Amino acid sequence: MKWLEKYADYAYALMRIVTGFMFSFHGPQIILGVLSEFRPPAWSQLWFGGIIELVGGLMVMLGVQTRAAAFLCCGTMAVAYIQYHWKFQIGAQLFPAVNKGELALLYSFVFLLIACRGGVKWSLDKTK
Repeated sequence: MKWLEKYADYAYALMRIVTGFMFSFHGPQIILGVLSEFRPPAWSQLWFGGIIELVGGLMVMLGVQTRAAAFLCCGTMAVAYIQYHWKFQIGAQLFPAVNKGELALLYSFVFLLIACRGGVKWSLDKTK
C-alpha cells in the first residue's frame, strides 16, 4: 500500500479541514443555542469552551495559526473529557464508550496531531 504515501499530505489536509469545520459548528450550538435549547451563561466555562470551539475550529479549518489553535482545541477537549465525561471515576466510567466521551477524547488526540504537524497543505499558514 506504499502507493498511498504520495497522498498523505492531501489526506491530512482534508482531515484538518473537516475536523475544524465539524468542531467549529459546536460553538454556535453552545453560544447561541443553534439547534439546541441549552445556552450557558455568558463568561462561564462552557461559554468560553463554545468560543474556543467556534474560533479555534475555524482557525484549524482555514489553517491560520494552526498549531496554536489546534493546541488550544486539544486542551479544551481534554478538559471536556476529564471534567464532564470521566469525572475521575474508577471502574466502567473510565471507558469512553460508557461515559459518552468518545468524541471529546478523539477530538483531543486529533487536535494534538494537528498541533504537531501544523497546516501542511491548503493552509493560510503555508507551514511545512
